[in-house]
Amino acid sequence: MLLRIAWFLAAVVISAPATAGQTLTIGTAGVMGVYYPLGGAICRMVNVTRKAHKLRCSVEPSEGSVANIKGVLSGDLDLGIAQSDVQYYARQGEGPFKDKPQPKLRALFSVHPEVFTLVARDDANIRTLADLRGKRVSVGGAGSGTRATMDLVMNAVGIARSDLKMALEIKFVELAPALCENKIDAFVFVAGHPNPIVQDATTGCRSHLVPVAGPQIDALIAGRPYYTKAQIAGHVYRGLDASQPTFGTMATVVVSEDMPEETAYAITKAVFDNFDDFRKLHPALAGLSKMDALMGASVPFHPGAVRYFKEAGLM
Repeated sequence: MLLRIAWFLAAVVISAPATAGQTLTIGTAGVMGVYYPLGGAICRMVNVTRKAHKLRCSVEPSEGSVANIKGVLSGDLDLGIAQSDVQYYARQGEGPFKDKPQPKLRALFSVHPEVFTLVARDDANIRTLADLRGKRVSVGGAGSGTRATMDLVMNAVGIARSDLKMALEIKFVELAPALCENKIDAFVFVAGHPNPIVQDATTGCRSHLVPVAGPQIDALIAGRPYYTKAQIAGHVYRGLDASQPTFGTMATVVVSEDMPEETAYAITKAVFDNFDDFRKLHPALAGLSKMDALMGASVPFHPGAVRYFKEAGLM
């Protein structure tokens, strides 16, 4: 685990430029998740092309999607990575943004698909979502896209917080140890795969991925255009002999409409002009195409991104 943390940190440190210009900060999530190294990959592309635009980029760990959107709109962050469903809530003033619509939120591009993931101890006898009743479950931290999605899932399947034996907010880096030390029975999070947290959990103790499917989940997806059915591929983790059904969304780089057009254009150009190099920086990016990167956003694209996409013939 320490090696993985060191690799994530190195991805950001290596990308740091030798000369300073305007500094951009991108909000990600915990260092053991996928968002943090993806933020490092974006910064790497910005920083290696800094002579063309005089920008530099640094990565900021955060609580996740909700916190990143709030940070972008408050001006505390320049960019953030956020699930497309959470973008939608912000735009509409729903969920964690109830009664506070955020019309200034804009997208640059999407970076990878991510899915709702449920991991449980074998001895907890959790084989379906309904089996979470009476169990100790990490439901995602406040301010995270995971928590927002888990609240929807629990409501869809008719499980109240009081139906759980314990509802905990465990940090990403502590999820696998907590599961394997029998401090919790299961944890959920929304993430791309392969994922080091799931790898640690499935190799560190007897645990498994639980399918997330059924009529209630079908209804949840049908009523929300930013969700789609998905699969976690078989053989990606120890003991996962067959793919597991679930549902997912896209992780998208978001900014405020107040970001200058030239800045948004330069960031987008830095990534897309070096797209093959970008995809090599993390396994979650390996299957991404340029057209995939234009899919999944549930808020309008920033004019600077649109300008680049039109010049590149992608729009």
